[in-house]
Amino acid sequence: MAEKTILVIDDDIDLVEIIRVTLENQGFKVIDAQSGERGLAMAREQNPDLILLDVMMGKVDEGFQVAYELRSDEVTADVPILMLTAVTDQTGFDFDPAKDKDFLPVNEFLEKPISPRNLVDMVRKHLPTSV
Repeated sequence: MAEKTILVIDDDIDLVEIIRVTLENQGFKVIDAQSGERGLAMAREQNPDLILLDVMMGKVDEGFQVAYELRSDEVTADVPILMLTAVTDQTGFDFDPAKDKDFLPVNEFLEKPISPRNLVDMVRKHLPTSV
């Protein structure tokens, strides 16, 4: 089975490296970008199988803007997006992708910190044909 590529868009280099090690140990290829702008470009160029996206990067809502752009681009519109963030803890907002699809166009909303096992499970859930 072909190796699945995961794009991590997050400005926290330490977290990106933890995610990289976790997912690469499970047979995934991991590429990363530290800004929304770079992440959008990489998503269009690299055609990842799944995107892990932070909300709060350079701007408080940068991840939301990136998610909207990914969904409106025919190249990336169908790529699963898992939003991985601490926004609920920091702002008190609680999102449910099933109920808030128009407001939050992502497949899952995962709160930081997330255990490596749960991260891998969520990635596999959205890549049913993966390793």
